[in-house]
Amino acid sequence: MHWPDNDGSSEMLKASIVGLLALWFLAEIIRVPALAVDLPDIGDSAGRAISPEAERRLGEAFMRDLRQHVEIVDDPEVEAYIQSVGYRLVSHSADNTQQFTFFVVKDPIINAFAAPGGYIGINSGVVLRSTNESELAAVMAHEVSHVTQRHLARAFEQANQFTLPVAAAMIGAILLGAVYPELGQAAMAGISAGNIQAQINFTRANEEEADRVGMDLLVRSSYDPQGMPGFFERLQQASRYYGGQPPEFLSTHPVTVSRIADSRNRAAQYPYKQYPDSVSYRLVRAKLRVITEEKPGQAVKYFEEQLKTGQFIDENAARYGYALALMANNEHEKAGQQLEELLQSDRENVAYLLAAARLEISEEHYESALAIYAGSLKLYPDYRPLILGYAEALILAGRPAEAKSVLRNYARQHPLDPAYYRLLAEAEGRSGAEVDARMSMGEYYYLVGQTAFAIEQLKRAQSMPAADHYQKERIDARLKQLEEEQELERQFKL
Repeated sequence: MHWPDNDGSSEMLKASIVGLLALWFLAEIIRVPALAVDLPDIGDSAGRAISPEAERRLGEAFMRDLRQHVEIVDDPEVEAYIQSVGYRLVSHSADNTQQFTFFVVKDPIINAFAAPGGYIGINSGVVLRSTNESELAAVMAHEVSHVTQRHLARAFEQANQFTLPVAAAMIGAILLGAVYPELGQAAMAGISAGNIQAQINFTRANEEEADRVGMDLLVRSSYDPQGMPGFFERLQQASRYYGGQPPEFLSTHPVTVSRIADSRNRAAQYPYKQYPDSVSYRLVRAKLRVITEEKPGQAVKYFEEQLKTGQFIDENAARYGYALALMANNEHEKAGQQLEELLQSDRENVAYLLAAARLEISEEHYESALAIYAGSLKLYPDYRPLILGYAEALILAGRPAEAKSVLRNYARQHPLDPAYYRLLAEAEGRSGAEVDARMSMGEYYYLVGQTAFAIEQLKRAQSMPAADHYQKERIDARLKQLEEEQELERQFKL
C-alpha cells in the first residue's frame, strides 16, 4: 500500500534503487534455485514461485540496499514503539508464524511499504501526520495484511509466467513501487502493455484485500476501525493543496473513492467505543518531531509555543518534546528543569528516565547516568533502549568489559542489528579484544550494505597476530559468504 505525498527528493537517489531490487531478485533465484522451484503444493501456490527462505534472503538484501539510500530512524525508543504496535497486530493475524521487522524511515512523505521477508517500513510522515494511534495502526495493519496474504509471493508467481527479463523487470517495479510509487510506475512503463495491465489489475485486487483483512486485524487488535477510512479521507482532502494535482496515491489508484466508502461502511458495522491513545504513541510522536526537524531550534520553538498557548493534546508529551529539543539544542539546564517536572508526575516512566540518563551523559556525568540506567533496568529488565543505553554509558565511563558482557547477554534472546554490532565493536576494541572488534565491525558494515568494508574488516582481523585458530576458522567461513555476496553485487550492478 502506498500512502504518498508529493516530495522533492532526489530522483537520482531514488533511481539508484531501481535496478538493484530487480537484480537482487535474479540473484536470489540464481543463488538458491533449488529453493525457488519444485516445492510441494501445500495449498499456497505462491510458495512455488519463491520459497520462504529465498524470500527472506531477498528481504535482507532489500534492507541492506535500502540503508544505503534512505535514512532509517535508528533511535531505540522509536524502534521499540513501532515494533510493539506491529507485533500487537501480528499477534492477532491469521498467520502469526511469519517473522516481521518493522522500522521507521526518516521521510516526511506519507508512505508505508511491505518488502519480502516481512520487512515493513513506515515513513516518519505517517507517524507525524496521523491524528491518533488507530490511524497509524491502520496503515500498519494494511501492510501486515499484504505480507500475511502473500501478495508479494503471488506477484512473483504471476511474474514467472513471463520471460525471465520481463519477470525481473516486473519484480523490480513492484519492489521499487513499494518505496517510491512514482518510480515504480515509471519502471512498469517499460514493460509491454499487456503485462502492465495484468499487474495493475493484480495490484488493485491486492489493495482491496489488504483493506478488508487489515480492517479485521485492526479491530481484533483493539484499535478503532475508523482509523482506516479516517486516514484515507484526510489524504483525499489534502489534494486541494496541490493546485488540482492530487497526491500520487489518489492519481494512480482510481478506485480510491470507492475504497474510502467501502472502508467507512465496513468500519460502521462495529459498535462505537472510545479508543484512547497510548502514552507511548504521544511521546514517540514528540520525539520523532525533534529527530526530523532540520534544526533543533525549530523543535524548541514548536514545543515552546504549544506549552505557552496550551494548544496541545497532551501536556506531558509536549513538555517531553520540549525537553528533548532543548537537549538537542545544548540548553541542558532548561532541559533538566523540564525533565524534573515530568519525573515528579511519573517517576517510573521509562521515556523520562531514558531522557534523564542521556542528559547526564551529555554533561559527562557518567556515574549518575549509570545509576539511572541500573535503577530503570530493575523496572524494565528486557527493554532494548535501556540495555543499549546502559552499554553505551558503561563504555563512556571506561568500563568496556562490563558493556561487552551486557551486550553478549542481550544477544542471546534478541535479533541483532547494526546498532548492536557498532556498540559491541566499540566495547570489544576498548577492552583489548581487537580481533573480535574487527569481526563485529564487519557484521555492522554488512548489515548497512557496505559489503566491501565488511570484507576489509575481516581481512584485517585475519591478519592480526592475536587471532587464534578458532577465530581464523570463523573469519574464513564468513569471508567466503561475504565474497560470494560481493561477486553477486559486482555482476548485477554492472
